[in-house]
Amino acid sequence: MPRPHRDSISTTLLDLVKARHSGAWQRLVDLYGGVVYRWCRQSGLKAEDAADVVQEVFLSVASHVAEFRRARPRDSFTAWLSTITRNKIRDCFRRQADRPQARGGTQAQQRLLEVSESDPSSALEEWPRAADIVDAERILTQRTVELVRLEFEPHTWEAWYKTAIEGRPAADVAADLGMSLHAVYKAKSRILLRLRQELASLHGETTNPSPLPPEEGSHQSPLPPGEG
Repeated sequence: MPRPHRDSISTTLLDLVKARHSGAWQRLVDLYGGVVYRWCRQSGLKAEDAADVVQEVFLSVASHVAEFRRARPRDSFTAWLSTITRNKIRDCFRRQADRPQARGGTQAQQRLLEVSESDPSSALEEWPRAADIVDAERILTQRTVELVRLEFEPHTWEAWYKTAIEGRPAADVAADLGMSLHAVYKAKSRILLRLRQELASLHGETTNPSPLPPEEGSHQSPLPPGEG
């Protein structure tokens, strides 16, 4: 029996995205941009075409995210996003097929092109596979940890890593890093709390809401809220 899908994004974040909150949109792109690009590359698209399709996918998400609903247990955001991505990849392959000396011809491309447009429900059954969705959830978890790491000073993260991951005594870590024992315990506690908040939020579990990162205006990603 297949394991039930976990929600792949918190309702709070989705609500903020639907409200066109710039910080929420940036967090969405930061979390899922790499997953979408990975799917594009796995389908056989070249790097430059994959980058273009990522832009198209997030434009479509911006236009249709208000329509996303979790009516059934399997209605995860990752699955919904994969359907949009698959359709945009197929569109790209078709545009290439219309060009003289079109690039491609891989089995993945042919399989995508042969899927009947009259049966959009087959998209998720054909591609991505269930294993691809599971792999995406793994990548999203890793990305969440990376984003949390950016919120802390390097020595704070190192103190957590050495105690929580490597299992070293806090006193030894404090001596190595030139920190007080209290500071090491505090670093471990703060980062564990943030990771629990973010990972629970990612998987749709109930937890105290975690703040979005501050809006800095720089390095904003694919489109909304102002769509450029």
